[in-house]
Amino acid sequence: MSRNPDLRHDFLWGASTSPHQIEGNNLNSDWWRTEHQNEGRLEPSGDACDSYHRYGEDMRLLADAGLNAYRFGIEWARVEPEPGEFSRAELAHYRRMIDTARGLGLEPVVTLHHFTGPRWFADEGGWASPTAVDRFTAYVERVCGILHDVTWVCTINEPNILAMMSGMAAAMAQGVDLNLGADVRMPTPDQDIGETLVRAHRAAVGVVRERTSAKVGWTVAQQSLVPAPGSEKIYADLRWAWEDLYHHGARGDDFLGVQSYTSQTVDENGIVPVPQSPDNTQTGWAYRPDALGIALRHAWEATEGIPLLVTENGIATSDDTRRIAYTAEALRHLYGAVAEGIDVRGYLHWSALDNFEWGNWAPTFGLIAVDRETFGRTPKPSLSWLGGVARNGGILEARA
Repeated sequence: MSRNPDLRHDFLWGASTSPHQIEGNNLNSDWWRTEHQNEGRLEPSGDACDSYHRYGEDMRLLADAGLNAYRFGIEWARVEPEPGEFSRAELAHYRRMIDTARGLGLEPVVTLHHFTGPRWFADEGGWASPTAVDRFTAYVERVCGILHDVTWVCTINEPNILAMMSGMAAAMAQGVDLNLGADVRMPTPDQDIGETLVRAHRAAVGVVRERTSAKVGWTVAQQSLVPAPGSEKIYADLRWAWEDLYHHGARGDDFLGVQSYTSQTVDENGIVPVPQSPDNTQTGWAYRPDALGIALRHAWEATEGIPLLVTENGIATSDDTRRIAYTAEALRHLYGAVAEGIDVRGYLHWSALDNFEWGNWAPTFGLIAVDRETFGRTPKPSLSWLGGVARNGGILEARA
């Protein structure tokens, strides 16, 4: 596509991260404890990318490349290390991140919960606790004090994966290895947990709207499921459990965060594991850049047409040429969705950095490589390429 795609003048071009995956030493979180309770099965996050201290450098690399947005998270376990005890110092830290992004010309897209929570919250039962919604709402109320001028707020990242993780946690307790690859049948998200997350999200949306002027929504891990002939009933059931419960929970929001990596088929037995192939990514997922188009079209329909923001899309690969090819093809599918009238407000690549991938350091999704000994940052060609696309209004080929 050499012509200018029909994107909004304020289209966001950026990259995404999550706090636990990049900050380092998130000692009070449930995930930190899980890592150390499962030594030998999970790699620890440790210092991660030391972005707690180096966020300014990370943001400057994105801005210098030509991007105009950065999605990052606020870590609940740091802000509220004990029930009802809020750290003014940590809130000030995240406020400095917002100010730093703005000072560099990056629109901050702020996520309030990205998989991790305080240890005490997990000890109360986590999202299965009858107090979960109230606990999360109280945290959101306090965080809104630093969000007064933020334009984009995501309440909860991938609630469908959070609900699935409840099943994974039970499996891990029984000694099953954590494996989020597509070559195994994953447990279906727990519907009771999912419904609690919907209630928590709706409460958080109300708080954010009352206390800030931000656009508010949440992000959903789009599965881009495709039915095999004769599997329409189980396909519909699985699509509800994996996606549409959360799409319906987003109706009336200011936007939905679309997160897409791959696609899988549903047959009479459920979601079909992806067979091993040299074309698969480092996570075992099928190479499917077209999944983004499938995801955008379904999310637009299921949410009854709320604006969409691509908050994650990328590929785990050590071959940066392949990263560029994947991203270019995914963007072509995004442009196709826009041409059909779907309201897409931006594209945020996953991830800004090669980071901790939930028990595993091997998959590399980043536009920037990180030396885990020195924490030195090395921008990859894909960062310069994506920045060039952003500067050229989405044109994928260089101007003549």
